[in-house]
Amino acid sequence: MYDRLLNLASGALAEKEFKQETSRLWEEPYPKASAWKPCADRKLPSNLGKFDKDNGYILISANGGLNQQRVAICNAVAVASLLNATLVIPRFLYSNVWNDPSQFGDIYQEEYFMNVLKDEINIVKELPPDLGSLDIEALGSLITDADLPKEAKPADYFRNILPILLQNGIVHFLGFGNRLGFDPLPSKLQRLRCKCNFHALKFVPKIQQVGSLLVRRIRKYDAARSMLDRQLLGNFMPENLSNENDAARSPSKYLALHLRFEMDMVAYSLCEFGGGASEKKELQAYREIHFPLLIERLKNSSPVSPTELRKLGRCPLTPEEAALVLSGLGFKRGTYIYLAGSHIYGEKSRMDSFTSLYPNLVTKETILTPHELAPFRNFSSQLAALDFIACATADVFAMTDSGSQLSSLVTGLRTYYGGGRAPTLRPNKKRLAIILSENSTIGWNSFEYRVKKMIDEGQRVRVRGFGRSIYRQPRCPECMCKAQ
Repeated sequence: MYDRLLNLASGALAEKEFKQETSRLWEEPYPKASAWKPCADRKLPSNLGKFDKDNGYILISANGGLNQQRVAICNAVAVASLLNATLVIPRFLYSNVWNDPSQFGDIYQEEYFMNVLKDEINIVKELPPDLGSLDIEALGSLITDADLPKEAKPADYFRNILPILLQNGIVHFLGFGNRLGFDPLPSKLQRLRCKCNFHALKFVPKIQQVGSLLVRRIRKYDAARSMLDRQLLGNFMPENLSNENDAARSPSKYLALHLRFEMDMVAYSLCEFGGGASEKKELQAYREIHFPLLIERLKNSSPVSPTELRKLGRCPLTPEEAALVLSGLGFKRGTYIYLAGSHIYGEKSRMDSFTSLYPNLVTKETILTPHELAPFRNFSSQLAALDFIACATADVFAMTDSGSQLSSLVTGLRTYYGGGRAPTLRPNKKRLAIILSENSTIGWNSFEYRVKKMIDEGQRVRVRGFGRSIYRQPRCPECMCKAQ
């Protein structure tokens, strides 16, 4: 789709090969970012504290993968506080999509989670025996996602859930996907959400240890690093350089790229990606098997053309487009890039244009040995935790889909703990589509200018807006403190 632009990019990278790379590529462009400091765990006179009367037990069985479950956990913490209830350590539903039987204690440190939040809400590992034996569905205490609106407000919980909790002493939320809105919500509950996400959820030592190994190998040299490292890797990040030779060399900088171009994402988008009739046939067959509800919806609606979808910014960025953005920003050919996720649609043939521009591309599968990965092989959420660590601790994090939960949570963690030194690159897909629509005529200098301007605007320091995710945009008084 972009042969001409890719050739221009290749020429531009060749010219830059022996020139000094600008340090701005690896820095936050706006000093105001460093003015915001983590403080969701601060003690305030007005903190909620524990309630005198306990209304019962909140149990959740969260669906989705690692990142959806993380959001559900912290929303459950807020709901338990809202309803004056005791939270049972959340459970995770098994899904044929994720194929992962992991539970909370396989991914996060249970005792640490309970200890950090002990002054805010009551948390227990199991229901008491008299409730554990109840048929919760027959009791009328099973709440599915159909029983609560998306982004539900506190009033929805008081009206629909609290009476059930008071009557039966227990409520079980099944699924619990995005069932608590971001606004309006009392600031004390927003702070509790932040405390949960940014302070209470620590990966178990098994994940921290292999995550540390992964990051150290990407960087090539051991080093005492940032607050992000300490938060994610705990005791497994070396505090001292391993030998005198390493002391003379600094760790390699790396860029982590979350390239959301898996088969399910590509098929669901209804976009076209230059593969012609065979691509259309393959993606339609996948939709019919995996997305029957989408197929039914399409039968009863006017279709939007793939061209129009691209103009609207609704198409996943291809590997070619991601490489062009990085080239336009000025990253040199030798940039070390960690690719998060796996199973890129089209695999090697689709990635060839990317690796022709950026050959130093690694994944957890190429960095870690089969023996080191073996304990994670049948646990997709635990594998995703390794990607989460590598992305969050990267010198630069680049996303291709701002709606992705991984990108959203990694961005928030980098904002919270990055100290204004953890830049994130967010392409505006609608604006990028306009730029790329001129791929047959645009000059490289113009392309570079417009791409840099697009990314620069996405890096401006903004306070969280009304209704925006507090997990992705923690710059707000409930989560962070701003230096005067």
